[in-house]
Amino acid sequence: MLDFYYMLYSAPCRSILMTARALGLELNKKQVDLDAGDHLKPEFVKINPQHTIPTLVDDGFALWESRAILIYLGEKYDKDGSLYPKDPQERAVVNQRLFFDLSTLYQSYVYYYYPQLFEDVKKPADPENIKRIDAAFDMFNTLLKGQEYAALNKLTLADFALLATVSTFEISEYDFGKYPEVVRWYENAKKVIPGWEENWEGCEYYKKLYLGAILNKQ
Repeated sequence: MLDFYYMLYSAPCRSILMTARALGLELNKKQVDLDAGDHLKPEFVKINPQHTIPTLVDDGFALWESRAILIYLGEKYDKDGSLYPKDPQERAVVNQRLFFDLSTLYQSYVYYYYPQLFEDVKKPADPENIKRIDAAFDMFNTLLKGQEYAALNKLTLADFALLATVSTFEISEYDFGKYPEVVRWYENAKKVIPGWEENWEGCEYYKKLYLGAILNKQ
């Protein structure tokens, strides 16, 4: 059994939930309440001294950082290499898309939205940071040209991470309609990736918890 410490509203957590479902893995889900300080309790810090979410524990082996968890699950449990290829060059392309999501697309969300959402840093939206989002989506649009999926023209781990991210942009009412390749990819990914419904449930919960105030201003 895999113990999974998570928050449903978190995009990185949702990418792992969908991936586990696609791999046929049963997760022992342990919801973590950050507001209650669950992540700072000694028993959790002992597992993950960085006290970050998500965290996975597989038979005593603890791992955090969502893309690291995705890669670990792919390497250990994707026996036929359908979602995480065995070929080094193909695997490198999937990794590149995962890190593009982490450092460019998802990070652009963090730059623009997080300062508006969280009390310890709360401040108005910086219009310069919307340009980061536009640039990230423009690049993703370019990467998708002639491709049905995010990498290698087949479903891979990259699609799971990127679906969790792009759905977070959608629930936040960022309009990516001007990026037709992204729209086409997104509509297909929602249909073919297992666990989309739970992912969207997490998006709606995120909206309820955090997005109401800023969306009402738009």
